[in-house]
Amino acid sequence: RVEHPAGGYKKLFETVEELSSPVTAHVTGWIPTWLRGSLLRCGPGLFEVGAEPFYHLFDGQALLHKFDFKEGHVTYHRRFVRTDAYVRAMTEKRIVITEFGTYAYPDPCKNIFSRFFSYFKGVEVTDNALVNVYPVGEDYYACTETNFITKINPDTLETIKQVDLCKYVSVNGATAHPHVENDGTVYNIGNCFGKNFSLAYNIIRIPPLQADKEDPMNKSEVVVQFPCSDRFKPSYVHSFGLTSNYIVFVETPVKINLLKFLSSWSLWGANYMDCFESNETMGVWLHVAEKKKGRLLNIKYRTSAFNLFHHINTYEDNGFLIVDLCTWKGFEFVYNYLYLANLRANWDEVKRQAEKAPQPEARRYVLPLNIDKADTGKNLVTLPYTTATATLRSDETIWLEPEVIFSGPRHAFEFPQINYKKYCGKPYTYTYGLGLNHFVPDRLCKLNVKTKETWVWQEPDSYPSEPIFVSHPDALEEDDGVVLSIVISPGTGPKPAYLLILNAKDMSEVARAEVEVNIPVTFHGLFKRA
Repeated sequence: RVEHPAGGYKKLFETVEELSSPVTAHVTGWIPTWLRGSLLRCGPGLFEVGAEPFYHLFDGQALLHKFDFKEGHVTYHRRFVRTDAYVRAMTEKRIVITEFGTYAYPDPCKNIFSRFFSYFKGVEVTDNALVNVYPVGEDYYACTETNFITKINPDTLETIKQVDLCKYVSVNGATAHPHVENDGTVYNIGNCFGKNFSLAYNIIRIPPLQADKEDPMNKSEVVVQFPCSDRFKPSYVHSFGLTSNYIVFVETPVKINLLKFLSSWSLWGANYMDCFESNETMGVWLHVAEKKKGRLLNIKYRTSAFNLFHHINTYEDNGFLIVDLCTWKGFEFVYNYLYLANLRANWDEVKRQAEKAPQPEARRYVLPLNIDKADTGKNLVTLPYTTATATLRSDETIWLEPEVIFSGPRHAFEFPQINYKKYCGKPYTYTYGLGLNHFVPDRLCKLNVKTKETWVWQEPDSYPSEPIFVSHPDALEEDDGVVLSIVISPGTGPKPAYLLILNAKDMSEVARAEVEVNIPVTFHGLFKRA
């Protein structure tokens, strides 16, 4: 087990300046000639405005990063996304919009009367697009998890415009993990007000760009609606599963208290984090719908409590759905442990906090699709290669027990990526993840989900980001290609950060491209081929 007493990870949470133009990176090793395009990634880059700090990992203002690969040369560029939250903060030199874990105080310049009236305006929802970037038609959007997404230029990193999803489709927000099919169709999920004022979850579909070149956003539609376990309290949803024929939605016990969310935050200085609570008795409910017909399967899958942020992959096999997940055991919200004060603490304190947090485990659940009442009391899973079970109970619910595919004490396999273009929604073998050691990202890991074999890249005092798999153009095998990750190594010499290129077969280093600036934490992103 690797230790981090020097605390170099604190550099992940330090404010940086944007660049006015791209800088050249210093390459060691050889960059594959076939690797042409841009790695685009999002994360926080401004952790305070003047003297006012942001408090949570998901509060810092969105910074968009790009590593460009061309003929073996690499450049690095970054710009802040010009969201309303950022522009208004820059203009007023204070935090203006309430973020995930930071309350924005009312304007100190306003008099008592205008302050009084602003209590009734309701919440101004943040558009701080710090989580991910994804394509819609020919456009690219940076996003968080609210109804606002931000159109950006993937070449210059300039901000084009803010888009409000509510204007197109009936959702209160959408996840930062849409599924993008090979024809360009985009699926996402968000909570909504369903029938008779109860909460529900809508799956939305945005079609690919058509010959008429009209913005596909105008043609977005709701495909199917999942019910909510509690009509007033939707679960927090961060991602979902998709195969050729099915949509899988995992409803966890981390709940949003809408009464708190909709009440006047400014009266009690609240933020988004204050609106979460855990349902300690429900466990986890899984829901399945047929993708093409938009029909809900009336099967009630149940299992014990966990937090879920990232689906690894989902596929169909012989009347079963295989659902691979990065879980955190228990119903306490993992985000409670992601305040910047926790993450910036000294190593012993970081470890002490993580001891108390929910424990990570990568798991495989198997959901039977054909149910026969005669099998009550039996395990319905007949696939030879898994130990996961699904037991039909007398109340007609199906109790699931997982197969563990990765587990290490306080060592998470997280931010999972796969060979998405060829294997999303299909039987697959490999996933690549970021290894979190007591929440500190300190290694890259490849996992064979069939044999549970792992390959690890790790260096002392080096802190990587989510690994992105890029397939070789003439790939014959699932893992023919490279893995890209942004690494910071603050302790070592003048070059504090680099883009790392690994051989996806064995996670050995192919090349690195070093830059002379620090790069703070990034969450998600994509490789855009040239």
